[in-house]
Amino acid sequence: MIEPAVNPRAMIEYIAKEIVEAKAEVIVDEYEDGDETVIELEVAESDLGKVIGRSGRVARALRNILSAAGSKLDKRYALEIIE
Repeated sequence: MIEPAVNPRAMIEYIAKEIVEAKAEVIVDEYEDGDETVIELEVAESDLGKVIGRSGRVARALRNILSAAGSKLDKRYALEIIE
């Protein structure tokens, strides 16, 4: 069975665009910081609460998904939500 390639950056971008109202304002950037890859997520100010969620539940879920994708690729990922 052939497994599709995992692209954590594209995955976070897709999920974020499905959550927010202003899809055009979703910006995802990626850079290396030592031994981990940092993915920055920037959304419209009005959608920030939707991406963070109550008590940070949505943000925590996004980080868990990113961690699972990273373990599949044997890489460390971190998610930063830009305000």
